[in-house]
Amino acid sequence: MTASGGPFRGRSREELAHVTVAEALAHPTWSMGRKITVDSATLANKGLELIEAHWLFSVPYDRVEVVVHPDSIVHALVRFRDGSALAHAGYPDMRVPISYALTYPDRAATPVPPLELVGRSIAFEAPDLEAFPLLRLAREAGERGGTFPCAYNAADEVAVGAFLDERIAFVDVPVVVESTLERVSGAPARDLQELQATDAEARRIAEGAIRADGRRG
Repeated sequence: MTASGGPFRGRSREELAHVTVAEALAHPTWSMGRKITVDSATLANKGLELIEAHWLFSVPYDRVEVVVHPDSIVHALVRFRDGSALAHAGYPDMRVPISYALTYPDRAATPVPPLELVGRSIAFEAPDLEAFPLLRLAREAGERGGTFPCAYNAADEVAVGAFLDERIAFVDVPVVVESTLERVSGAPARDLQELQATDAEARRIAEGAIRADGRRG
């Protein structure tokens, strides 16, 4: 799986301490909504996609690798046992995946031009899990199983909302999520009601962590 790296690729955790909402929303390659754009900046979106890939394709977590690809041209690759790899590539335009979702298994024409390959270079790099720990936390939540992924998602939504409202700093988003994951039980849900209860509990814990941090500040 590839991640663009968002607007803060290459910055250290210390350099992220004072980034603004406007900076986080200034994605270099994708045009998306506010919440998912912040998730791209924290790499939480790739963490959620990692969990999705595990379930959608029945692939163990240790066989799903995430790499940073700043150009956002290669969206995913599949490796085969013969050493080859098949890449899904195209311009970064959400109209393509939305169209495919609506017309699957067919592919309808879109206004997006064909990918021009001449003169294009493609590079990949490893993600910085120290500066962007939400990717690591998502993998850990997925591997722990149960309702930990649900709690991860709920806490992230609350934390990102607080960041967009300028109640917490950008670097506090993963802190809130990690704190929440440490406090939930993560027990498997037996039905939808229990899953909803886990979601609500994680949101309460995350909001409490935000209020506590505000009082300390």
